[in-house]
Amino acid sequence: MHAVSDLSTATYCPRQLYYRRDDDHEVPPSVTKRRELAFEYERLLGADDATLATRPIELPPAEYRETLGRTRERLDRWEELADPVGREVLLSGRECRGIASKVLEEPLAPSFVSPGSPPEHGVWEPQSVRAVALAKALAWERQRAVETAFVEYPAYGVIRRIGLTTRRKAAYREAIRAIETMDGPPPRLKGSAKCDP
Repeated sequence: MHAVSDLSTATYCPRQLYYRRDDDHEVPPSVTKRRELAFEYERLLGADDATLATRPIELPPAEYRETLGRTRERLDRWEELADPVGREVLLSGRECRGIASKVLEEPLAPSFVSPGSPPEHGVWEPQSVRAVALAKALAWERQRAVETAFVEYPAYGVIRRIGLTTRRKAAYREAIRAIETMDGPPPRLKGSAKCDP
């Protein structure tokens, strides 16, 4: 069974996965603080500039509140994302296991909280693979279909819903295949600095 984080790393840079040490799973405090923002959305919406200035957000306070407000208006599942029933839920599926930051119940959907920045549209491919892996694990555990997942970028006030499309599932399958066929250091990616140390 593969760790969801390994699938994400294999999608980003297979060499990083190959050379990563087993004890290299410590989460930096800065990442933990950014992830905590995802459980404070309502409080952050009402916070003044001085309070927001002390939080690990990446936008000026007024812009952050505005972006988070637009996110709230756009998402029909805002309340569940702002105050989820399931938090930091370990999911074990047929092929992978990992921790969903949040689990929404009706309809079922996992959410992954990213400490990084969002792309202009959609989500980054490694995060898409992670979200699909979590959705598949959740579907396996509950024996119910899971059609969507969420990726949250709380330091930017952005939440993206993704559908489990054929293309996304194919990227997940490719990550599984990359891990299962890895028998030595993968070749360097040409024209990409992703795998540079």
